[in-house]
Amino acid sequence: MPYTTEEDGRLNNFAKEPKMYGAEPPNKNQQRNYIILGIAAALLVAGLVFVAASV
Repeated sequence: MPYTTEEDGRLNNFAKEPKMYGAEPPNKNQQRNYIILGIAAALLVAGLVFVAASV
């Protein structure tokens, strides 16, 4: 575990930092899946609102 020693002899422990990497944009297949899931979520919410209003 990485640590540093201060002037008074106290130890400071630091968390291990994860390896950083850049995010990649979604490909065409992932974009299509996001659109389908978004439409399904909108239909679900609209259906729930309709059922709640009709009750």
